[in-house]
Amino acid sequence: MIVYDLVCTAAHRFEAWFGSSGDYDDQQQSGLLECPICGSAQVVKAVMAPAVPAKSNRGGDTQSLANDDPMARLLMLQRAFEASSDYVGDRFAAEARAIHDAGETRSIHGEATPAEVKALREDGISLLPLPFRPRARSDA
Repeated sequence: MIVYDLVCTAAHRFEAWFGSSGDYDDQQQSGLLECPICGSAQVVKAVMAPAVPAKSNRGGDTQSLANDDPMARLLMLQRAFEASSDYVGDRFAAEARAIHDAGETRSIHGEATPAEVKALREDGISLLPLPFRPRARSDA
């Protein structure tokens, strides 16, 4: 895996992981790269400093951590999660149960009542609440 700092035309800076530099090139040429903050498809590699490990007698570099934008990171994680899972709306409990009963592994997200969540957990079906509101629902 290789990590690149990317920047969009609105100067939003973020990082993305790729299997190789060729994967980055393929995704860039196909128009698959998107800014997680504004959604712009005009994304290019940002100038990056090489990752040089700190000497063992020095503390870690906390400055780079201080510059991170937690909301931008959360938005990037939200978009990655939504891209890799299916939105099933209020059918979440039924879909989760069907996936579990079939022995499948598929990521879904949607809405469930507290009673549905309790029943799923009692039946040994793993689920977690999302730390954000799904974009598919917020469009409704």
